[in-house]
Amino acid sequence: MPKSYEYQPTIGHDTDPEDDLDLDELDYATAGANGHSKSTRQSPWRTSSTPQSQSVPLRSLNDSSPHRFWQTKNKRRRHHQSDDLEGLLDDGFDEESRGWNVRKSDRPVRAAKPIHSRQSSLRQSIQYSRDFVKQELAGIRDEPDASSKDSREVDVGRQQKKKYPANIVSNAKYTLWSFLPLTLYNEFRFFLNIYFLLVALSQIIPYLRIGYMSTYIVPLAFVLTISIGKEAFDDLARRRRDAEANSEPYTVLAFDPDSAVRPTPLGAREAQKKSRDLKVGDILKLEKNQRVPADVVLLKSTAAEAVVEGPAELAAGDTVAAETFIRTDQLDGETDWKLRIPCPPSQGLSLADLRRLQIIASAPNQKVTEFVGTATLSARASAYDPHVAKQQDEGESPRESSPSTTSIPLGIDNTAWANTVLASNTTTLAVIIYTGKQTRSAMSTSQSRSKSGLLESEINTLTKILCVMTLTLSVVLVALEGFEPSNKKPWYVATMIYLILFSTIIPISLRVNLDMGKTVYAYFIERDQGIPGTVVRTSTIPEDLGRIEYLLSDKTGTLTQNEMQLKKIHVGTVSYAGEAMEEVTGYVNQVFAQNTEQKQLLASMPVRSRREIGTRVRDLIVALAICHNVTPSTEEIDGEQIVSYQASSPDEIAIVEFTEAVGLRLQQRTREEIILQSTQTDKTVLTARILDIFPFTSDSKRMGIIVKVSSTIPDLPLNDELVFFQKGADTVMSTIVAANDWLNEETANMAREGLRTLVVGRKKLSQAQYDAFASAYQTASLSLHNRDTQMSSIVASHLEHNLDLLGVTGVEDRLQRDVKPSLELLRNAGVKIWMLTGDKVETARCVAVSARLVARGQSITTIAKIGTKAAAIDALDSIRNRSDTALLIDGESLAIMLTHLRTQFITLAVTLPAVIASRCSPTQKAEVAILIRTHTKKRVCCIGDGGNDVSMIQAADVGIGIVGKEGRQASLAADFSVTQFCHVTKLLVWHGRNSYKRSAKLAQFIIHRGLIISVCQTMYNIAGKFDPKGLFKDWLLVGYATVYTMAPVFSLVLDRDVDEKLANLYPELYKELKTGQSLSYKTFFTWVAVSIYQGIVIQGLSQLLVGAVDGPRMLSVSFTVLVLNELIMVAVSVTTWHPIMIVSILGTGALYAASVPFLGAYFDLQYVASLGWVWRVAVVAAISLVPVWSGKLIGRAVRPPSYRKVQGR
Repeated sequence: MPKSYEYQPTIGHDTDPEDDLDLDELDYATAGANGHSKSTRQSPWRTSSTPQSQSVPLRSLNDSSPHRFWQTKNKRRRHHQSDDLEGLLDDGFDEESRGWNVRKSDRPVRAAKPIHSRQSSLRQSIQYSRDFVKQELAGIRDEPDASSKDSREVDVGRQQKKKYPANIVSNAKYTLWSFLPLTLYNEFRFFLNIYFLLVALSQIIPYLRIGYMSTYIVPLAFVLTISIGKEAFDDLARRRRDAEANSEPYTVLAFDPDSAVRPTPLGAREAQKKSRDLKVGDILKLEKNQRVPADVVLLKSTAAEAVVEGPAELAAGDTVAAETFIRTDQLDGETDWKLRIPCPPSQGLSLADLRRLQIIASAPNQKVTEFVGTATLSARASAYDPHVAKQQDEGESPRESSPSTTSIPLGIDNTAWANTVLASNTTTLAVIIYTGKQTRSAMSTSQSRSKSGLLESEINTLTKILCVMTLTLSVVLVALEGFEPSNKKPWYVATMIYLILFSTIIPISLRVNLDMGKTVYAYFIERDQGIPGTVVRTSTIPEDLGRIEYLLSDKTGTLTQNEMQLKKIHVGTVSYAGEAMEEVTGYVNQVFAQNTEQKQLLASMPVRSRREIGTRVRDLIVALAICHNVTPSTEEIDGEQIVSYQASSPDEIAIVEFTEAVGLRLQQRTREEIILQSTQTDKTVLTARILDIFPFTSDSKRMGIIVKVSSTIPDLPLNDELVFFQKGADTVMSTIVAANDWLNEETANMAREGLRTLVVGRKKLSQAQYDAFASAYQTASLSLHNRDTQMSSIVASHLEHNLDLLGVTGVEDRLQRDVKPSLELLRNAGVKIWMLTGDKVETARCVAVSARLVARGQSITTIAKIGTKAAAIDALDSIRNRSDTALLIDGESLAIMLTHLRTQFITLAVTLPAVIASRCSPTQKAEVAILIRTHTKKRVCCIGDGGNDVSMIQAADVGIGIVGKEGRQASLAADFSVTQFCHVTKLLVWHGRNSYKRSAKLAQFIIHRGLIISVCQTMYNIAGKFDPKGLFKDWLLVGYATVYTMAPVFSLVLDRDVDEKLANLYPELYKELKTGQSLSYKTFFTWVAVSIYQGIVIQGLSQLLVGAVDGPRMLSVSFTVLVLNELIMVAVSVTTWHPIMIVSILGTGALYAASVPFLGAYFDLQYVASLGWVWRVAVVAAISLVPVWSGKLIGRAVRPPSYRKVQGR
């Protein structure tokens, strides 16, 4: 039952001083509508005879905000006197004719004049730039009055006394001012970049300079430019998506039209505002399926039918509040619709009088289930009193209280938070209370962070090892000379020069190639026709898709479609499902449609089937059609009347839709009665007068109703009887219904099928029984102590015992496409799956079973309502030795675990095959993700579709967002966006595998390329009596790392070891990726050994065969073999050839051959054209490559890799 409210007079209602008035604030176009063009803004005092004065309520003269400091006091006073006089003399404005719901086609022509001026093409082309700067300035603007720790006073429909944050959604990682500092910090977190920065800076010192300074500075600048540019591109893409969300149009009410526009007879006009331009105090007009853009308090709610039929009466306040339902699954994950009640004093007000309201709201916080506020309705201004104005001018306070000034408390039932959706077929007016970063959803969302992949961390560690090797080598070379270099330089200077010479050991191109590879992987993912609509929003971590250890998933909208369907009923002796439901329809039509054919069909059945089963089915269907809180609503779509149902739970709607499908339709429902009609005859067949309703709660787990049934069917047994119907969870109903031998078995069977079960019972009451109950219940409801407990006790003692068991229903929460095989494949791939949802414990259990998150035969241990640390310890002890059970824990118990037993809980939880957490807040979801990451040091992937999943997604190593039905909050904030849960398997098993394997091979080759040239340099320095001179200088050094080797090495991003079919057929292949074997210490040191061998062979043999330690002849042989060696090594390492690989290798070889004639400054070109050069190059290359290739073939034969085993070769 709706809670009754008692109005109380307010104390000390303040009014702004009159002499601080600025009439410019009364003009909506200048004071409230930021999106309006300047050309349409006109002064409200242009002429005294315009109708504008009619729309300036005298109350506004005292309530205007005193923040315009550029007008003088005397000038404002003249405007006050002029408009006050006009308001007093002109009383021809018809208050009763006001309205707010006239559609655009119904408005007067002048009132429908567009508010926005015509935009030029130039302004349209720079709109995004303007929005970007606007958003940046809003993010950094100093707002000393908009404290997030103080309560606030919101003047409804008026200018506010304080400034509040802009209503901007931002998923960007950087601002205009923080971008460069943060990106540079993120870049120089990597040792690789710091090392090369120091090397580049060393070239400023002439004593240490080797070759051209640009040789060292330009590559570093290029690397940083590529990396920072990539971050900028990704962040600008996020900002473009945010701009789309912030530009979503909403309808607001404007109370002071421009003087050039005649005021509408309804007292207010509608104006369009973009979401980012909405401000605290604006009055929104919301309709069905519209997303709420900010935190609001509801003011008026009317049925959509009434909006069309009686706009004038609605504007005047002559309406009855319609029930308003909102969907909160995008905020808290709960699937049940929430009933919301407009602020009681405002429902009966005219639109003009809404401005008399002031909302006092508590300070912003992230508690989505709590709100404390007060609505104050000030006295109506009937006349202008100059004495009162004089008192206010002199600083005196107005009267402390007024008998007509009232206040009323506001709670969570009067609010709708941002990202919820209006579900009912109503038109609702709401005032904005919190905007932007102070909304509940924004405060529950963690700040975006820059993510770096596990592969980058591993490479960063390897570069440190290479640096130590470089330093060691430099010191050894200096030590071999007895720390007395032959070039007469101090030993420490010689060491520094060696460090610079060997800097190629740590290849600066490594980061560039890896970043370019990530871009290629993102391209492949977005162009994959098997996962259409997938978007890569963070292109820095595709390799982590191949290293996922834990997958944390939301339930509603992610695993399920949030579409309920009644799949099965059981009446004790028989169950019905699928095609058997036609028999249920026959039983219903026999009674309510008076169908002759059905009667003949049933008459041919055995007596028991015709009477007993038919009666049971009829009684169950009647109970389901009456025992609910569903209200039918009618709306017109494309000229056709469509009936839809609205209720607080989708389960209830599924049940009512089922009763309609089998022949009994809910025609009408009011607070007093329920009317049912036959779908066969469209005639009313049953009316139930509602006497009492006992709503469902999470504690009671049941819902009941007492009705008096009357029917037009003469032989209906329930006619003119008092009946108590009740339905609820089997855990509570089993002790309420009469003894039976089938209930527990059947509910267990349905639960194993993943169906949400409801047990339905009935009890007939005599008039005396009902009178006794009603009297006791009324007495309990007046109790001041333990009222709820006493009322529940009365219901239990008078009604809830020995109910006739009518049957059991099984409702299915329909799963997303291919959820079951997807979860099974991920489990086989070694991924542990957790489900974190804000929904109820029972719902979470059913979905976990139906989605096969919990394997068949696997037990589920439930930990719920744990309130103390001791109880939590006992609960953990109970499952400590049961590693084969799945854990189901509610939010209350999880909070205790996270507060007192973090380490014990996570240590135990990660060993379990599955964990299901229900009633989780967004903050708890993020906390669990962070806890798993920090405890296990493994990669965690989080996936969700709602605004309540954003924190979890951002806290994960890899965040995946699903484009939901109600919004894109999760998709916009995620690293990867998909349209279906089943696409995750391909994203991980196929694209994740390829990205990781390719990047690992690419990194190894780039390290090999740098190491081998450094080994050649070392051999050259040793042969040159430790003189620290460069072997390959200037273009040879730059060309080797770019045009001569880059394309073939980079083409490895197209390689793959298995095809997609095998990757899905053998998900076990994914397990080895998580161990990091593709780029481990073992593989790293193997490549170091190969590089050392090949470097020694190439440089040593070149010097021996040419017969010279230095010179252009030796240089031509050594460098040519170096390039050929790299090209052939790439070819040998390819697993699956791609045409681009062939073109890259052959094309690069041809390019090198063509460039040799231009290398006369380095080579002896006559010697290069001789046969002696050719055979020397061939011999050195063969000795360098053949042993390495042979060793690889032998290793594959002895210990073949996993992918070769599944390929059978």
